[in-house]
Amino acid sequence: MKHKISFSKQLKNIGSRILELSTPLGMIGLITVSIIVILAIIAPWVVPHDPFSMDATKRLTPPFWMDGGSSTYILGTDHVGRDLLSRLIYGSRVSLLVGLLSVLIAGIIGLFLGLLSGYFGGSWIDQSIMRVVDAMLAIPTLLLVLVAIVVFEPGLVTLILVIGLTSWAQYTRLVRGEVLSVKEREFVQSAKTLGASNTHIISKHILPNVLSSFIVVATIGIATAIMTESSLSFLGLGVQPPDITWGSMLNDGRNYIATSWWIATFPGLAITVTVLAITFLGDWLRDILDPKLKKGGDDDDE
Repeated sequence: MKHKISFSKQLKNIGSRILELSTPLGMIGLITVSIIVILAIIAPWVVPHDPFSMDATKRLTPPFWMDGGSSTYILGTDHVGRDLLSRLIYGSRVSLLVGLLSVLIAGIIGLFLGLLSGYFGGSWIDQSIMRVVDAMLAIPTLLLVLVAIVVFEPGLVTLILVIGLTSWAQYTRLVRGEVLSVKEREFVQSAKTLGASNTHIISKHILPNVLSSFIVVATIGIATAIMTESSLSFLGLGVQPPDITWGSMLNDGRNYIATSWWIATFPGLAITVTVLAITFLGDWLRDILDPKLKKGGDDDDE
């Protein structure tokens, strides 16, 4: 009889698969995301200039490789003389914070409801949860976010809460589907036969077996949250000044795109590179964590 794989054995299997399934895009994503996270953490100590300091005499300075550029301002300055590189580094802090915290909120809600719905599949609990999920998924997430932002005062905390509370449904549906499959496996049925409580079965037997798929989707959700934050900040409905975001930097540069292209281009590139890197990382994690790709030896008896 096959038994549940221990957590330590899962970690060992995952470690071996990281080496086995290393891909160029996966490594690029991992390295890029790591660099962005590190820069965001140490931003106050590495930025070359004060990102909030304005200098009218330096406004619209081009990048250092262009005529009129200066090595003092590597990526140039914006329309009020603020250093773009410093603002890009500081902007990463808001984007990552919104992405991580909003996914954390949505993930906790979605994971909890998905476990309940899947474990009690077919019951009134399952039916009630899934009707709410269907209603949430029927309305575009961005539309829900826009409505909520209009009702409440725009700001960093509001944005994190709104994105988190409007995007949990996808996690619930995913986890429910995984639980419906896992709960029919032999080790779960054996635990029920031995009289284990529902709480014990869910936390010790089912949860560890659905976390891999959940982590992959949550990783992609961070990229989606960053895009949502940037879109709303570009429209002026997201994080408000003086906080720096890549979306608000795009908005600052849209009126200068024909003459000072760098003001909008570099924030746009930062968003694109970050989202792509997280997507590559998510795809790589899927290859590592997907139980369907595991070798037969991974399912050996304990």
